[in-house]
This record gives sequence, C-alpha cells and structure tokens, in this order.
Amino acid sequence: MTGAHTQQDTESNVATEDGIDREKVQRATRMLLEAIGENPGKAPLAETWQRRVPETLETLTEGMRKQEKPTLRTFPAETDELVVKTGIPVYSLCEHHMLPYHGVAHIAYRPEGEVVGLSKLPRYVRWQARRLTTQEKLTRDIATGLDTELETTAVLVEVTASHLCEAMRGVETETQTTTRATAGEPTEDDRRQFRRQIDS
Repeated sequence: MTGAHTQQDTESNVATEDGIDREKVQRATRMLLEAIGENPGKAPLAETWQRRVPETLETLTEGMRKQEKPTLRTFPAETDELVVKTGIPVYSLCEHHMLPYHGVAHIAYRPEGEVVGLSKLPRYVRWQARRLTTQEKLTRDIATGLDTELETTAVLVEVTASHLCEAMRGVETETQTTTRATAGEPTEDDRRQFRRQIDS
C-alpha cells in the first residue's frame, strides 16, 4: 500500500512540475459532465472538456510550478525606508470547493541593501495565487516567500477578498475577508506606516 501511495505521489509531482496531465483533466471533466446529466458530445460542451477546462486549469495552477515563478531582479537601495505597494489584484482558487476568490493584496517590505522593481510584486502575487489554496495560506506564503526572495528585515502583507464559495452556495452572500501575515521583525512604525498607506 505504501508503495502505491509513493508511486501516485511521484506521478502527481511530475504533472505539477511539467504542467498538468491534460488527458486526465479531459477524462475527469467529461465524467463530471456526465455525472450531472449533461451530454459531453454536444456543442459547445465538447470544446469544454477537450480544450477549455484543461487550458484554464493549466493557467490557474501556474503557481504550483517553480519554472513559472517570476524572476525578482533587485537593484541597490538608496534608502532603508519602507517600500509599500497597494491594490495588487488577487485571483485564486479555494482548495475546499475549487471556486474562485478575488480581491486585493497590499505589500510592504523594508529593504536590506536592495529593492525589487515594483512591477515584479504583482507578478509574484499572481504566481503565488495561481494554485489551489486558502486565503490564509496565500497571505502567509506571499510574506514568507518575499522575505526569502528579497532577504528583507521585515515584510507585511494584507489580503482582502470575496469568496464565490460563500456567494454562490452556503450563505449565498458576498462578504469580504481580510487576512494578514508578517515575516521578519516589522516595527510598530512599519505597521502604522503600512496601515496609513492602505487607508489613504
């Protein structure tokens, strides 16, 4: 039994390193359509399981593949002041229901000798978000990931998002959830400055 689990895990890892297994996605999507009483052979559902769903899942799981991670090139910092980037769009998939959640992320970090181009931060957030995850874990992964990538003294991250698993099922009401995470040792002044930038 242990060997079987190991083989399955290995096959799964290969798929996520090189891209998704399109044939498996096609079979699974076709089965789902049949399970809800649809005819996978009718137009336009044939395109749904043959092409659209595999292509969509390949895009929305890019964060599971390291080769898709954007390169965070850095430049010498002229100051050690806090760098803040707000209003970064976030689109991800809830790992519980495989339904989207979307919102914005705000990031601040205190550079340790080097800064990253501001356009790279949204790309990094997008890469982290393109996977099955929870908002709490995504927020934490952005903070710890940037701390490792940039070798900063402090990172602060806040994400506010609405979840379609709430709006389309369950309570069927769209609300917003805010999660926060830090890495390193942000000071109280860092936290106050970050808050002011978000609220401004």
